Amino acid sequence: MEEIKKMEIQLYPLLFEPVYKERIWGGEQLKNTPGRAVPETGLPVGEAWEICDRKDLSSIVENGVLKGKDLHYVLKNHRAALLGSAAGYVMDDGEEYFPLLVKLIDAASRLSLQVHPSAEHCRILGKGEEKNELWYVIRSEKDARIFAGLSPMVTKTQFMDALEGGDGELEELLQSFDAAAGDAYFIYAGRLHAIGAGVLLLEIQQNSDTTYRVSDWGRTCADGSKRELHIKESMTCIDFTERTVARITGASDSSFHNRKYTILDKCGYFQVTDLKLVEEIHGNTESSSSFHLLSAIDHDVRVETSAGSTLVPASRTCLIPACTGRYRIVPLVKAGECADVILTTR
Repeated sequence: MEEIKKMEIQLYPLLFEPVYKERIWGGEQLKNTPGRAVPETGLPVGEAWEICDRKDLSSIVENGVLKGKDLHYVLKNHRAALLGSAAGYVMDDGEEYFPLLVKLIDAASRLSLQVHPSAEHCRILGKGEEKNELWYVIRSEKDARIFAGLSPMVTKTQFMDALEGGDGELEELLQSFDAAAGDAYFIYAGRLHAIGAGVLLLEIQQNSDTTYRVSDWGRTCADGSKRELHIKESMTCIDFTERTVARITGASDSSFHNRKYTILDKCGYFQVTDLKLVEEIHGNTESSSSFHLLSAIDHDVRVETSAGSTLVPASRTCLIPACTGRYRIVPLVKAGECADVILTTR
């Protein structure tokens, strides 16, 4: 009987209950986002995990006939319909998981200076999970900064000396950018990075939770302790040869027509496009033979498929299964307005 029920379900665009995470550097921008029910907690809330499939946490479907089921259940029971030809992520338990993780990051103070490992770094260290990620800045306060990559002329020796010299010296060695809304940053495995205070951003990443801290800027916890640093692991992972600019500058003009801007197309794990919509636009999962993710940044949008219509509120992310085929995105905007939608594909 259960198998019959599985076959009867036609997958549809899925919304998930956000999972809010306390962080010492967390802010208030998520709480001030319309439609968000951010819980009152002991520490500030710094992250909203929008789509996640980990061993200890899998996002709960909040709409349709699968409401109450988690993403891991959907993948295990409807794998081909959900993923298409896309590969899942196989963890050390032999189980296959959804390959991407989507978060919102709300920083009231600067995050630690950190680095993520590549697959080769994980092999060398004998631990960890590869992690490449992309940031899309949603909102930022005046003078907010993004730190991404080493400055072009900095040597490994200078960096190691700065580790001994203090956090002010470290900051001088980094590429630093104004955190302008609409800009994106590709944080490949091996690139030093830190999100500055006053930034709210969308993070799209491989399904990984491995981070190595280089510096926490002298920060102490409420009990006076300091968070653990991972200098040995970080020095293994930092790419001291690549000094390209991480920032992908967003569109600054306006238009009365739909526009598409490629943000990232050379990453082997995900591709990202910025859709500026003033009217409906068509999508098709058959073109990629994989699922699509739609993140509504500043306006509600409606996704229409053969399985029905799904409202995606602003600041939320919708998972469109690979089996969907043709679909429409309808921006719910007034005349003269433009909806910003981030499309992630495999």
